[in-house]
Amino acid sequence: MDKIHQVLLNVFGFEHFRGAQETIVQHIVQGGDALVLMPTGAGKSICYQLPSLIRNGVGVVVSPLIALMQDQVDALKQLGVRAAFLNSSLDFETSQKVTKQLLAGDLDLIYVAPERLLSSSFLLLLERLNLDSKIALFAIDEAHCVSQWGHDFRPEYRQLTVLQERFPHIPRVALTATADAPTRAEIIERLSLESAKQFVSSFDRPNIRYRVLQKDHIKQQLEAFLDAEHTNDSGIVYCLSRRSVDETAQWLKDRGWDAMPYHAGLSTQVRDFNQRRFLREEGVIMVATVAFGMGIDKPNVRFVAHLDLPKSMEGYYQETGRAGRDGLPANAWMAYGFGDVVSLRQMVDSGDASEDRKRVERQKLNALLGYCESITCRHQSILRYFGEDHPGSCGHCDNCLEPVSTWLATAEVQKALSCVYRTGQRFGVTHLIDVLLGKETVKVKEFGHDTVSTFGIGKELSQSEWNSVYRQLVAGGFLNADIALYGGLKLVDELALPVLRGQQEMWLRKDAGKTKSQISKVSNLKKAQHVVTNSAEEQLFIALKAQRTELAHEQGVPPYVIFHDSTLLEMMKLTPTNLEQFKRLNGVGQAKLEKYGRQFIEVIQSFQDQLDPEN
Repeated sequence: MDKIHQVLLNVFGFEHFRGAQETIVQHIVQGGDALVLMPTGAGKSICYQLPSLIRNGVGVVVSPLIALMQDQVDALKQLGVRAAFLNSSLDFETSQKVTKQLLAGDLDLIYVAPERLLSSSFLLLLERLNLDSKIALFAIDEAHCVSQWGHDFRPEYRQLTVLQERFPHIPRVALTATADAPTRAEIIERLSLESAKQFVSSFDRPNIRYRVLQKDHIKQQLEAFLDAEHTNDSGIVYCLSRRSVDETAQWLKDRGWDAMPYHAGLSTQVRDFNQRRFLREEGVIMVATVAFGMGIDKPNVRFVAHLDLPKSMEGYYQETGRAGRDGLPANAWMAYGFGDVVSLRQMVDSGDASEDRKRVERQKLNALLGYCESITCRHQSILRYFGEDHPGSCGHCDNCLEPVSTWLATAEVQKALSCVYRTGQRFGVTHLIDVLLGKETVKVKEFGHDTVSTFGIGKELSQSEWNSVYRQLVAGGFLNADIALYGGLKLVDELALPVLRGQQEMWLRKDAGKTKSQISKVSNLKKAQHVVTNSAEEQLFIALKAQRTELAHEQGVPPYVIFHDSTLLEMMKLTPTNLEQFKRLNGVGQAKLEKYGRQFIEVIQSFQDQLDPEN
């Protein structure tokens, strides 16, 4: 244990482990297999990186994305760790050089894609290393990719059982931030980890502020959110379609924001360029489909905004977890509307998947819709989905900061459902609302719906209020959108009939009006984020970031690889003036102390007069 703590301090720059890290590291160092579930930003990487430095041989890390490998290797090299990766981005000469380093025992960690690891040539290379006892462990990162029900399914992950078959005495650790109980069971089965010890940390991300609102001129809503809270921050905006990505990115750019698109329809060169800019520059907004994100290691992403619903709670949880990896305050902001509900239901129903898979996807989508319409604490709702208790009342999400009003809507729901039935269960929400409001439109007259019993019986509510009723009924599973009828609504009898018969009360959430209260409640996020108390501190923080950016540009690495924002904030608060003091900062190991200590101390000293309250 002394050696473990020594490596933690001297290499990684931390005096103490977080959460279950120490127990996990000790278990793996002793040769045990492990399944590690830990939220993004909680320090999963140390769980296999540190044992790789202590055990004999090289740690072999299976990673699904080139960008993630590059980031991890850049960060490890900054710590003085001998790390490399092997993937398709390397030319033949560089690949050969890395292979020679590997065989010579000159690497502490090697990152490979599952496809590369499964190749016959690499497996033979591993066999050679194993004969000389030169493999410390196998780490399978993003292990949820093994699940066929998951949003990031990678068929190659299913074949990683070869590690257990060929190298049964080498410890294996599977790691993920996103796995409900069924997915955990599938990881264990598919990777032959039945005897592995499971380490399940809390799924809670207390630094993330969750907010969900109804769409109403979505681009303007997004800009109001960015203006109020994220004027110079890096963030990710997720859209469902490529077209929406392109339009939103261009709209933001035209409005003066540094925004770029990312989706599978762009060329590899454009995607790579945009991703590199996002990782290596400050204040860049990436507008993307879910093609972007897995493996993004940037710690100071201050917000993730969803302009469309994701497909599942797992997807939402993983995507929002790309914000605030450094533990500082961050926002998860999502807007959705009736059209999102219908579109996603249609995508599931019209897909080529088996009925079993469609059933699971419907359940996952319904859980997300329930979360959106929930009136309880968001943190509590998310944790409940992953089988974890939370007391609620976090004081940090929209429902806790501004409790949602509800109203007894039994009579109105009966009218809405009855209108669906009386018009033949084949029309969309716009037409149904026209009937309820008694509008004599061409379509209403054409189908004779001005003579049905529900014509004009809903004038007590506005069009937007009826739209909210129908949205909540579809989200709650009382109504389904029929694909064959172009989104026409049909009753789900087992849920709708008890309401129509008066056997069940219905309470609905009252949608917030067009107020600025949501923004004003959280407008102090930026101040809390940087913990800046005066202008001198703000100027010092800016200067420290400028020093970090200059060093990063010189080396061609992302700024956060030099130091995280959290370390810069600690410099700003503690103002170390010598190397001994500087070494005590979190995230400053021996290698970074020697490389950067004096340069950052000089920046701090140049502000000493302004920071000293005596002057």
